Amino acid sequence: MGILNATADSFSDGGRFLDPAAALAQGLRMANEGADILDVGGESTRPGATPVPADEEIARVVPLVAALRARSSVTLSVDTMKPEVARAAVAAGATMWNDVTALRHAPDSLDTAAGLGCEVVLMHMQGEPGTMQAAPHYDDVVAEVAAFLAARAEAAMAAGVAREKIWLDPGIGFGKHMTRHNLPLLAGLDRIVALGFPVLLGASRKRFIGALDGDAPADARLGGSIAAALAGAAAGVVAVRVHDVRETVQALSVWTAIAQA
Repeated sequence: MGILNATADSFSDGGRFLDPAAALAQGLRMANEGADILDVGGESTRPGATPVPADEEIARVVPLVAALRARSSVTLSVDTMKPEVARAAVAAGATMWNDVTALRHAPDSLDTAAGLGCEVVLMHMQGEPGTMQAAPHYDDVVAEVAAFLAARAEAAMAAGVAREKIWLDPGIGFGKHMTRHNLPLLAGLDRIVALGFPVLLGASRKRFIGALDGDAPADARLGGSIAAALAGAAAGVVAVRVHDVRETVQALSVWTAIAQA
């Protein structure tokens, strides 16, 4: 899954693809580099991010989704917590809703997901983007994340979302201490996979990588991002959400070839 942020303030590439032409070119580039899914977002969910009104988010996302759909057959995902944005994006050609709130943001989120009939990614986040990194706490991060995701999957199915449409995401970096929580969660990914749903891992360029490498900036975390992607593959995740598609595809191809040999 290639990350396509049509935002001004995303932690790694904020502002680079706010221009529609630049965003379209980047999306097509990632599809050509081997992305199976493009995750289009119009609102940053980095720690301390400023919320974006729904109409502005729709204006950023929908034309881009429509343009990509007209030019490529790649699967399109909308990265949003707002049901109205998801509805507009699906109408424009998206077939997946990636929600960092696991369909908890709005009273009609669950019903909207059921009505749309699209694939849905339920992500774990302790708190909300503005304050989630203030003081995250867990007694057993893997057990608590797994229990949360299992409960949200049950809630989605109870609302009418088909089981085969549900994906899970442990939410690396969302309400988790850089190393004290993220590393055990990555080490315990097999317990999330064991829940029986496809798992999406989003660890690309996250701050825990910088914390392990002398506070390396976001654009200097490729090696760590690939290491996390390979750890996810070894644990059985179905997809990795990344900024650097070509390099990650290459790494996964070599890793797979070695495993098959």
